[in-house]
Amino acid sequence: MTRALLDRALIEEATKKSGLVWVKGPGAAARALWHVWHEGAAYVVGDGPGEQPLPGLADGVSAEVTVRSKDKGGRLVSWTAAVVELPSDSEEWAAAVGELKGKRLNAPDGEAMTGRWARECRVLRLEPTGATAPLPESSLAEAPLPTPVTTRRPVPAGLPRLLLKKRGRRA
Repeated sequence: MTRALLDRALIEEATKKSGLVWVKGPGAAARALWHVWHEGAAYVVGDGPGEQPLPGLADGVSAEVTVRSKDKGGRLVSWTAAVVELPSDSEEWAAAVGELKGKRLNAPDGEAMTGRWARECRVLRLEPTGATAPLPESSLAEAPLPTPVTTRRPVPAGLPRLLLKKRGRRA
């Protein structure tokens, strides 16, 4: 029982202090989501125009939540969450949205965003289901996805001469 209480305290403190959590729903890749911790669960809003996507997250599924350190960015804890979609006419939805709107940065519609969330978005409760997951043995780093975009170009032919001229004058 003591282990369960310690795990619960670790989940709550780490998630409260982190600005982002990585959430992996069934059949979807993990995504970074902004959230708010309120009444024992993490709440996220999304899937509407101008809001974060929530792929793979639906009412009744389980999701894996990984909490990162706010200052160093490293993994602090991973836990399993039960996903519950809140109906927009419930008291719990109103309480969650009251907390979420304070954390939403750069909303295009200001105070009208809660009405837009009720019409066009989903608010999900990610409730911890139990113990923390063990830390992985490896880094879990993945190679970047292939892309035709490039940031490196060949150095212009005259650039080395220009650089050497400037150095020669200083000496």
